[in-house]
Amino acid sequence: MNKNLVLLLLPVLVSSCGSKILIVKKERSTRPIVETPRPETSKKEIPSENVLIKKYTALEYIDRFKNIAIAEMNEYGIPASITLAQGLLESGSGNSTLAKEANNHFGIKCTAEWKGKTILQDDDAKNDCFRVYKSPEESFRDHSEFLLRKRYASLFELNKDDYEGWASGLKLAGYATNPKYSELLVSLVERYQLNQYDRKESKIEKIKREDKVFTEINGNIPSESKLEIGKATVAMKIHEIKAGDTLYSLSKRYGLTVEEIKIINNLQSENLKAGQLLLVSK
Repeated sequence: MNKNLVLLLLPVLVSSCGSKILIVKKERSTRPIVETPRPETSKKEIPSENVLIKKYTALEYIDRFKNIAIAEMNEYGIPASITLAQGLLESGSGNSTLAKEANNHFGIKCTAEWKGKTILQDDDAKNDCFRVYKSPEESFRDHSEFLLRKRYASLFELNKDDYEGWASGLKLAGYATNPKYSELLVSLVERYQLNQYDRKESKIEKIKREDKVFTEINGNIPSESKLEIGKATVAMKIHEIKAGDTLYSLSKRYGLTVEEIKIINNLQSENLKAGQLLLVSK
């Protein structure tokens, strides 16, 4: 038989003889498939402001609150430069304990009519009572409204871009006990050019504003006798650096840590200069 023909017939002969051809079928693995997790695509929550900015520099503080200060100025006539300077000074650029824990940027204490939350902190006396606000904006508004009383009435007759007059007037009215209070405010205004946020007003605008403000002040007079008309703010302890002073010695003297002094005064190093003024109260 032809050799080629034999090769062609071989598969047929095998099949006809009932021989079984084993077909090996590869079984699918039963091992679970582990997929690499995809990165989260859901929108993450935006951290709160206190998380985003653990501590403010003076410039960050000004940028954050300048528009609020301008709005308060337009409403009541308090120079935005003065409001910002007070906030910088009294809250340590937003880094004081009161500012962080109570949103209290001006150290305003509890008074008889205050119905909101409170926080206790040593000041003129142990465990003095201070107001707690829901937001910094609420603190700025309460600061404006706090000044709407008879003892500060003459200040609202000033032009709303007269920061020097306001600084001097606040000191004379007893707003703070520090003898250099007005100088400190003016120094901050001029160092950071805060007067760029002040706005002039026409005579008609001033008359309308004064009418509104004095109506509110006169309305507050009957209830003022029930209020604690003492010093409005934290007794800001200001220390003037003298030869031999160190941050460590100041921390022991005023009951603060070195880090706290650095934070509230925006210090980048521990080098001190004679005549330098440091805020040494929380």
